[in-house]
Amino acid sequence: MSKVTSIDFIFGHHASIAALQGDQAINKVWLQTGLNPALAQQVRKLAKKRQLIVQQVPKSKLDELSDGGNHQGVLLSLAAFEYAQLDDLFAKAAQRHEDPFFLILDEIEDPHNLGSILRTADAAGVHGVIIPKRRAVQLTATVAKTSTGAIEHVPVVRVGNLVNLVDDLKKRGLWIFGTDMAGQDYRQWDATGAVALVIGNEGKGISPLLKKKMDGMLTIPMVGHVQSLNASVATSLLVYQGYNSRHPL
Repeated sequence: MSKVTSIDFIFGHHASIAALQGDQAINKVWLQTGLNPALAQQVRKLAKKRQLIVQQVPKSKLDELSDGGNHQGVLLSLAAFEYAQLDDLFAKAAQRHEDPFFLILDEIEDPHNLGSILRTADAAGVHGVIIPKRRAVQLTATVAKTSTGAIEHVPVVRVGNLVNLVDDLKKRGLWIFGTDMAGQDYRQWDATGAVALVIGNEGKGISPLLKKKMDGMLTIPMVGHVQSLNASVATSLLVYQGYNSRHPL
């Protein structure tokens, strides 16, 4: 289960190298453009060994992230919470004697959306949430605050490739549903059995390659002038339809 840490960043040459060589939960490595090649190579080598994302940025960015600290061109952003493994989600479902019900978030970028989604997931009994490592918000202090404690109870798994993940889930017996304007009315969705629901990016929706992997598409009817909903609001409607079909009156 997730555990909170009290530090958001580590910066400076020696402190960063020590953290990379240890078991500190790290989200991302930031390197200053034009950093000493030997130091940059050392950091990249350690990051690669731990399969961490490395981003090269101007000095001004590191000045901002470190709040003017002596970062020496290297900064690590830390995981505010530890991530679960995919098997943990299956274990949670088995512990409750329920079929798996997972949420897959495709490049959700707003930490407030992620926090709200975790809150809904906890309330509706979702067994876990899966997010990508790249181009998406990770578990941060803002996410934790917005979730109002749900982050402590909903396992979050981070994977490198959502398309491969969906293939794996299908092999393990799950049906995968996404959202689309031309999909089935979500009020008719029967979410009984082992299912996963994919929620797309706030602006772009589900990525094309991932959309091709869906077993079914769902749509939320709208009659107003605005033909889209906030990602966390849409997730709440869909998740509770899933809950209703899985827990009939």
